[in-house]
Amino acid sequence: MRRPYEHESLRWLTHARDEFEDANELRQRDRFYIALFHFQQAAEKALKAYLYLKLKSGEVFYTHSIDELTQMAIEVDPAFKTIMPAKKLDQYYIPTRYPNGLPGGIPSRYYDDPEEAMQARNLAEEVIELVTAKIDRDNAGY
Repeated sequence: MRRPYEHESLRWLTHARDEFEDANELRQRDRFYIALFHFQQAAEKALKAYLYLKLKSGEVFYTHSIDELTQMAIEVDPAFKTIMPAKKLDQYYIPTRYPNGLPGGIPSRYYDDPEEAMQARNLAEEVIELVTAKIDRDNAGY
């Protein structure tokens, strides 16, 4: 049995929020490489929650790109233009996790900038806050 899109959307948003909190704890412990990845993941899942609700389609699950997901969201609601800077999070999807994604480097040693991690945190938070506001408004009667 297939769950209603509203229900699935809220499941994805809840997970995005939880992942954001976990990423922030990792950031506070100076585990920047993995925090950066999870900030990207939190923003991705939040955008997918919104698009899943609006498009009523699993089509959004074929990309992991914040840039692509944001472009899709803008087509639904131009207010998403405000979070375009979050596309910067896409750079953390692979190189933060795999040494061969960062030629010559070791992700756990390469990503050592607390300011970079704080910027990623802020970008992810903006995405989650916008998606939350949009979903809460749209699901008010659900």
